[in-house]
Order: sequence, then structure tokens, then C-alpha cells
Amino acid sequence: MKFLRPFSHLQPGRFQRHMIVALVTTSLVSTLGWGKTAQAQTAPYCQLSATEIAQTAALRQAAIQGDRTAQNRYRALVTQHATAMRQCRRQSWLQNQAIWLRLYPCDVRPGALEEILDNVVSRGYSQVYVEVFANGQVLLPQSDNNTSWVSIVRAPGYGDRDLLAEAIAKGRERGLQVYAWMFTMNFGYTYSQRPGADQVLARNGTGHTSLNFRTDAGLNADFGSVNSDETFIDPYNIRAKQDYYALVQAIARRRPDGVLFDYIRYPRGTGAASVASRVSDLWIYGSAAQNALYERALNQSGRELIRRFISRGYITASDVSSVNSLYPQDGEPLWQGLNPNGNTAITSEQAQPYLQQELWRLSVAHAIQGVLDFLGMSILPVQRQGITAGAVFFPDGNLAIGRGYDSRLQPWDRFPSNIEWHPMSYAICGTPDCIVAQVQRVFSQAPGGTKIMPVLAGTWGQAANGRPSLEAQMQAIHQAVPQVSSISHFAYSWQFPQADQQRKFCRL
Repeated sequence: MKFLRPFSHLQPGRFQRHMIVALVTTSLVSTLGWGKTAQAQTAPYCQLSATEIAQTAALRQAAIQGDRTAQNRYRALVTQHATAMRQCRRQSWLQNQAIWLRLYPCDVRPGALEEILDNVVSRGYSQVYVEVFANGQVLLPQSDNNTSWVSIVRAPGYGDRDLLAEAIAKGRERGLQVYAWMFTMNFGYTYSQRPGADQVLARNGTGHTSLNFRTDAGLNADFGSVNSDETFIDPYNIRAKQDYYALVQAIARRRPDGVLFDYIRYPRGTGAASVASRVSDLWIYGSAAQNALYERALNQSGRELIRRFISRGYITASDVSSVNSLYPQDGEPLWQGLNPNGNTAITSEQAQPYLQQELWRLSVAHAIQGVLDFLGMSILPVQRQGITAGAVFFPDGNLAIGRGYDSRLQPWDRFPSNIEWHPMSYAICGTPDCIVAQVQRVFSQAPGGTKIMPVLAGTWGQAANGRPSLEAQMQAIHQAVPQVSSISHFAYSWQFPQADQQRKFCRL
């Protein structure tokens, strides 16, 4: 469906503005009826008609030019569409339809946010997920940004503009729920340039960080391109926790309807590196993560075996024997999660395979626990204010593959069930089948009562890049998993590519 923006080329004078207002008002009276129940959004998926989109655009333009009559009519129309949206959604199997949105500095221009949010309403969306932290930048005004990251809007004269607060207010005027969407363990390249930040980054056993390790970016990068800005932190690092907690608090003070946490995982390598099958593949070699791993030992012999295992990637029977000799009072090596053998007659050669397998399991569990703990910390300031929290994840991010695991180690099946789950169901197979399979996998592993809201990628009305149209995907999900009542679409930039490019590259 092509977006229509009639009258967008006009710069009406006073006479023209009155003519537009009169034309639009007459059309609205005949089409909607100012004193009647709103009947605007009756098309499939609660989308506005081309006529209604044109009427909104014309009134908005005249209102921006200062015509008070147009301003009043425009506000009334916005209210009308909000009422119609609520009514339409109540009657649809799809109670919530959301879209992911990135804002740019030029969105501070008069009427820019209004146009974006009107576009969102025109496509039948009832929720919008506004990106507030990504690529090392935050959607906070410069005058009220005490975080460790720079503000997105930094042009002179705009230091007090709070795009997030404005988007929340203007979105609610249109009947939209406005969520804040933020990266989590990916802090952005600029953070890595701060003094001492090198100690904060996640590191694997070959000494790499995500800055010098070839990773596979997801759809959060512009149009699926490789995102060189990915900078993953060590989730056990105290400074990382403190900096991020302060950021979440600043976002929560704007009182969005929800906060969604993305990048709750480690980097995904390319090729063979997409599977973690050795301890050196794990991102647990930052100083904080290593120290926390050593603390999982329950005695000195256990601590020493952990140290030897992560330094070499294996232990030998000789290691077991020497550790027993070093710490004879320990009896046998112990660490969290290990079931003691209790057989003092067992030889070092017999104990080595079991201990090595358990050390691998401990290391993987330690990496996973870092992700879970970081998410748990992140949602605290949100839930304490009564704001909805949610987690964004890949349905295949927790897979066991052969003797290893998906390198992202995204343990979504252990995420809290009292938050929203937003599985990014982006599979490509030419039909909706593989997308439906991802959604079904999440439902099969989620605790009962978990609110699951699939994320789909694609465009309205046409297949693209191996993905069926959004309509085809949603209908297939509805038929196979009828309990789904909320779906979101990635992303606004895909639905309105020309307008998005103009916003992205414009100059204030």
C-alpha cells in the first residue's frame, strides 16, 4: 500500500488555507459526521482510507501554517481517529498492532512528529515503540542528560527539546500507547572510548571484544546492513550496571507506557563462530566476569580447576591429581551446580572426564546468568514505577547446536514471565511457515500466562526479500496460534522509506 500525501507540495497562503479547511470540513461532515460515532477505521487492520489520510495531511499542513480554524479542526480529527481506533481494535482479533520507530534530530521541526504519528495511525497501529537508546546515543534533551551517552539532538538552540516526552504526549493524543525501546548489553562505540571503558567490555578467550570480532548484525541495523557500532559489555561489570541503571531511570521518568529491552544477549559471530562450542568462545573473559566465575567455586581446589579450565580450555588427569595434592583438606573439587561424587576411591583419570564436562556446563551457565541478572536489574526501575517492561529476543537465540550453543546465549526461556515477551520472528523461507514455527516454539517454552507479542518484519501488501506480506504473516499466525492478540512490525522506516530517508539525512 503506497502512502498518499496530497497537498504536501503546497505552501498555502491565507486564502488557500481557508479553502482547504472548508473543503476538508465539508468532506469530514459527509464522511464521518462530527456528531456521530466514529466510523473511520473500518478497513482490514483498522487502516485509514486514502481520503482520510489526505484530509488529515491537508488539515495538519494548514494548522502548521497558523490557521486557527484548521488547528481546531485538526485536533478534532485527531481525537476522532483515536476514538475510531479504539473501537476498531476492540472488535478485532488483533487487540494491539505496534510499530518500531527511530526518531532523528530533524523531528524537532514544526509538525514533524505530528506527521510521523499520523502516519502510524493511518496504518492502523495502536502502539508505537520509540527507540530511546541505540548506537551510543540517547533520546534525552541535552539540558537534562546526566547519562554516560550523548543526546541524539545536539544542534545549537535545541538543548531543551525532549523528543521522547513530546512523542509520548502527542502519541497519546492520537490514542497510541508509546513505549520506549532501548538497547541493553550493546552500549555503542562511543561508550568504548570513555576512559577505562576497556575494562567494561565483554571479552572472549582469544582476547577479542565485539569491536574487533566479526559479528552478524540483525535487523536493528539500518535495512539489515552490518552494524559496526555494536559494543557489548560485560554484564558482571559494576560500572556497566551503574551506568545503565541510571539511564533506565532517566527514561522511566518520562513515564512511557512501557519500556522494551533489546540486545539482551552476547554477540553472534559469523560462520563457525556463530556456535559457541569451546569455553574460549564464551564472552566471560572480562575481569569482572572472570572474578565472578571464580567466586562460584565452593573450595580452593574447585577454584583452581576453574582457573585452569578457562585458561587452557580443558583439564587433564594430572590437573586433578595436582589440585588434590595442593588442597588435600578439600576432599574433592566443588563449585556451584556440581553434584559431589563422594567416592574417595575414584582415580584422577576416572574423575577428569566428568569434571571437564561439568566445568563446561558451569562456564555456559555463568555466561547465561550474566544476561539474566543484567535484565533483572534493568527492569527494576521500570516495574517500581508501575510501567510495563518487556524483553525483545530471537526465538532461536537459546538453541543448543551439536555440542555447543548459539553464540548469542540468549536464555529467553528463563526471562521473567511477568514481563512482555517480544520474539523477533524474522525467519525467511518464502512462506509464513517458518515464521509461524518460531512463534509456536516460543509459546511451547513459555510459562502459562506469559504475554507473548511476536515481532514481524516486512511490508504491507507485498512480499519482499523472501518474506510474505505482513497481512499473510499475521493471518498465518492467527490461524496457527489463535491466542496471539498483539503483533508488532519492524519498522517504520520500512513502511515509509522515502520519508524516513529524508528525516535521517536532513540538517537542522
